[in-house]
Amino acid sequence: MKDVSMKELKNTATQMRMKVVDMIYKAKSGHPGGSLSAADFVTACYFKYMNIDPKNPGWEDRDRMVLSKGHVCPIQYACLATLGYFPEDVLDTLRKEGSMLQGHPSMNKCPGIDISTGSLGQGLACAAGMALAGKINKKDYKVFCVVGDGETQEGEIWEAANTAHKYELDNLIVFVDFNNLQIDGTCDQVMPNGDLGEKFKSFGWEVLEIDGHDMEEICATLDKCYASKNGKPKCIYAHTIKGKGVSYMENSCSWHGTAPNKEERDQAFEELNAQLIP
Repeated sequence: MKDVSMKELKNTATQMRMKVVDMIYKAKSGHPGGSLSAADFVTACYFKYMNIDPKNPGWEDRDRMVLSKGHVCPIQYACLATLGYFPEDVLDTLRKEGSMLQGHPSMNKCPGIDISTGSLGQGLACAAGMALAGKINKKDYKVFCVVGDGETQEGEIWEAANTAHKYELDNLIVFVDFNNLQIDGTCDQVMPNGDLGEKFKSFGWEVLEIDGHDMEEICATLDKCYASKNGKPKCIYAHTIKGKGVSYMENSCSWHGTAPNKEERDQAFEELNAQLIP
């Protein structure tokens, strides 16, 4: 765990949002809405909690990060570039032919990606497998996984949740990014989820419900997860806003997979710059 202040974490999350907007603008393609809603807790993981080494991405004892909702990889790419996994100018190649930064994360192309994802529902199963391997091999690493609320409509999510409970994977920490929007509308309109926190609890998980944009609460909750050795996998049920930080993107499913034009990119930068804490 790194010694980093709340101010630094909050400003870093804002800077990661700026990088997300910029790379999607340059690519003219990508998924800003979910990348921005996940920015705060992904930033907290990478810049404070995760035990990783950019010079040795395949380090056996590293903590793992799995984006089960793989389309929000711009936020992960922003963090990896800032930490030094690859040069920052590579961010300008998002979704370009031959780039290591594809539209969904590829472990065979990009250093720091622990598993290729994109087909919704599969990432949590992979994360559970990684956590189980850690238990079997008596490793101390944590496995973090980001799951979309729309993604929980996939049955494989619940098979993985059941597996994690059976094998007492308390080294697995899952963030449910609950922004209540998916590509075609609200989750309630497409396929109602009910109370996802209660669902994970019924599968034997320890559930902690938070404001997914409150950095103090995110870190306090992660501290609780680290301290809890009760054999239960952890679900951080994070209430978030799709497109968080950019006014015209917030709470709009139209920004699920739409790239901003130059005027929209400039407005986003102006708004995000104003959110930086001096």
